[in-house]
Amino acid sequence: MTEFEPKIIGFLCNWCSYAGADLAGVSRIQYPANIRVIRVMCSGRVDPVIVLEMLANGADGVIVTGCHPGECHYMEGNLQAERKIKMLKKLISRTGLESERLRLEWVSASEGARFAEVIKDFTNQLRNLGASPLAGENPDKTILAGIIAAKAVAGASRLRTLVGRERTLIEEGNVYDEKVGQREFDEVMDGSIDAEYIRNRIHLLVKDKPMSVEGLAKHLGLDPKNVLRHIVVLRQRGLVSLDRIEGEDPLYIALEVS
Repeated sequence: MTEFEPKIIGFLCNWCSYAGADLAGVSRIQYPANIRVIRVMCSGRVDPVIVLEMLANGADGVIVTGCHPGECHYMEGNLQAERKIKMLKKLISRTGLESERLRLEWVSASEGARFAEVIKDFTNQLRNLGASPLAGENPDKTILAGIIAAKAVAGASRLRTLVGRERTLIEEGNVYDEKVGQREFDEVMDGSIDAEYIRNRIHLLVKDKPMSVEGLAKHLGLDPKNVLRHIVVLRQRGLVSLDRIEGEDPLYIALEVS
């Protein structure tokens, strides 16, 4: 039986990890040929939506590599990448896809051997996980719906603002000079991820057909009261409206967003 060979998408920082990969090549250090390299100027420029798009299209894994902390060509670009990947892994875990399919590593321009070891290790990790449920001609529809919802969450300003302000809120404080602890910030982030993910799942479901709160709750495995709270928020945002009342059940439908 042929061993499963994962397809890996790698985003490599121009100044450090791409040079490290080049060094591995000219030094003839062997590593798996599973990775497809995308060269970026900074790991901090890798958009979470693009990562989710790669996974949605069947990549078995995505790895982002950048400069070591303190060595970024753009001062804090790698730390921005770290915050984005931290948020993304939490978001991916809600979809049913393994968050281990996404990885962040630091590789300097002089670490050709380290680059090779990182790719070997990630390839073996993915071999153990097996093929992505989104790969091939028949992707898992439930997980794919989750990834599509996750893309909407990652692309919205709410989470982008939280990710962008994490360091400032923790180290410098808010407009009232009140600092937020890391644990407190993580709780806010987790709550925001959960809420926005559920709202986008609801929005996608009622795009296909009008649904009741009970129907949505059953489909999502949630308490109807919880679903109703999210419906209220979606209506306030102009994303969902009442379509009709069937028997005693209001049915909701998604609105087109201009």
